Amino acid sequence: MNTLPIHLAPLQGYTEAAYRNAHAAVFGGVDVYHTPFVRIDRGEFRHKDVRDILPENNRVPHLIPQLIASEMDKTERIIALFIEQGYREMDINLGCPFPMLAKRQCGSGMLPHPDKVETLLKQIEQYPDVSFSVKMRLGWKKPDECLTLLPLLNAAPLTEIIVHPRLGIQQYKGEVNMEGFTAFYEACRHPVIYNGDILTIEDIRCITEKFPKLTGVMIGRGLLANPALGWEYKEGRKLMPEEWREKLRALHTAVFQHYETQIQGGEAQLVTKMKTFWEYLAPQIDRKSWKAIHKSTTLAKYNIAVRSAF
Repeated sequence: MNTLPIHLAPLQGYTEAAYRNAHAAVFGGVDVYHTPFVRIDRGEFRHKDVRDILPENNRVPHLIPQLIASEMDKTERIIALFIEQGYREMDINLGCPFPMLAKRQCGSGMLPHPDKVETLLKQIEQYPDVSFSVKMRLGWKKPDECLTLLPLLNAAPLTEIIVHPRLGIQQYKGEVNMEGFTAFYEACRHPVIYNGDILTIEDIRCITEKFPKLTGVMIGRGLLANPALGWEYKEGRKLMPEEWREKLRALHTAVFQHYETQIQGGEAQLVTKMKTFWEYLAPQIDRKSWKAIHKSTTLAKYNIAVRSAF
């Protein structure tokens, strides 16, 4: 059976280099990893964003950095940074739903403004040696905003468009709008990748059968909840429970050891950071252990709770 490429979605605070590297080494099954977006804040790059994209900090088979910006000069600076680090593939974020960015007409907050989207798409024409993709939602408040933008997107030199069929104002709540996705998918001239609410092998197969022209599937929360999902889809079988737990233990160990050496703020900061590792794993582990992990206030209590989870 033919399988489509699996992309790991970029989630701020979750899919950083430490997680990506560990996932690729322990579980695999992901063809393309995407970095959380790089942005300019108060005139400067955030140091953690730059560290996260540095080639020497990444050991995955295929990595695409993502940018978010609403002004031409910021877009140019981020693209220049990516090129300086050797990247020739880049993703443009038109999907981030967080209100603080959206109100600045960044991410999905740019979708109701065709003039700004057109300026951005014209800007990337200045880089013929770079392949650009777009990750977007159906709109900010209205699902037909993507259709209004479609003539601009179809005319732009894009390699693919990744579509999450929700509105920005929904964030991650409510149902995906498959009718809205279908309308975009059928009229889009570029390769389309589906993203949104993919939790099982059956979900992947259902989407790929319903939309046979898809060129990939992007998964975020579904892969955080089951890091084996991409591998299981490719292999056509699920891992045995004990093998899954052994791999999860190895994944956790690799991520923990990375942050143990990198975080300088003491054990409280390390515990707080590691709690994000477990956020989406609640359905997979004992509820009592999961709650104990999230109630941990010291590294000793955290380690005891983690041992019980495994």
